[in-house]
Amino acid sequence: MRKSSRLPDMRNLGVNLRILIIVNTPLVLAAIALSNDFNQFFNLITATSVIAQPMLLLSLLLLYASYPILIKLRYWQGLLAMVCIILFTCSGVYELISQLLIFSELPTQTRVLFFALTLTAIILYYFNLHHRAYSPALIEARLQALQARIRPHFLFNSINAVLSLIRSQPKQAETALEDMADLFRVLMADNRDLVPLAQEIALCRQYLSLEKLRLDERLNIQWQIDDMPPDALIPPLLLQPLIENAVYHGIEPLAAGGTIIIQIYTKRNEVHIVLSNPYHRQNIHQNGNKMALNNIKERLTLHFDLEASLKTTQSDTEYQVHITLPHTKI
Repeated sequence: MRKSSRLPDMRNLGVNLRILIIVNTPLVLAAIALSNDFNQFFNLITATSVIAQPMLLLSLLLLYASYPILIKLRYWQGLLAMVCIILFTCSGVYELISQLLIFSELPTQTRVLFFALTLTAIILYYFNLHHRAYSPALIEARLQALQARIRPHFLFNSINAVLSLIRSQPKQAETALEDMADLFRVLMADNRDLVPLAQEIALCRQYLSLEKLRLDERLNIQWQIDDMPPDALIPPLLLQPLIENAVYHGIEPLAAGGTIIIQIYTKRNEVHIVLSNPYHRQNIHQNGNKMALNNIKERLTLHFDLEASLKTTQSDTEYQVHITLPHTKI
């Protein structure tokens, strides 16, 4: 795991939007408090923005450029480096503005740097709390991997399917046992780091091969992944729980079975994962809980903030989950 994983991701759109809001909110509130009318407010916010916005935007630009270096440092070293970059940037912009004589009166450099340091501390503390708030999702992911992802009935039926093959098709039974071992090994791992998409696909294929032993011709899979970026990084156990839900809620209740469609493609530097399965209002399993979907949403937020999303849609015959996340490469 990255040493500085608790640092805010300065290349994330959501992180930068939050920083812009946190910095500009006190500026606006201060201008409102010191103004008697709209014209005075406008003049104050304009004068403040001419100084503050170049400092803010240039700081964000330098932090964006230096982020690959920052995440290689220890957490406290990364924090110190970020503070130094911000103070250096604010000091440089202040000197430039004072040399250009844009204003007849400027606040002292000490006051400006103190204000910048205070806001920086507030922002870093906010993102530290934000990380802590979503850390339980990581713990929950592991607990669900150990308890909920492999339901007792799936384990029982898979073992029975393997036992039925031992005498008639020993080679297939051996392969099935190997798939089960690999699947449990992944589910019991400390699933916190991002993994290559190709690794998740391999896991899902092993899982589906076991379900195929149980459901046989009732389970059909369409993989539409020719445009899949195999090197894209995603949270572990992102697709497998969705496939398990599709089997449980979409295929099992139907006597004739059905088809699960898995489509993965890239568009505008984003990875799209679309999973569709049959849906009928009369399905006895349709009221299953949303634990897997909620867990995936939380982990997407933890890893990618506002750059990732999970949406579900349903019609009279189909249920679809659509995940969008940034194309982060190995």
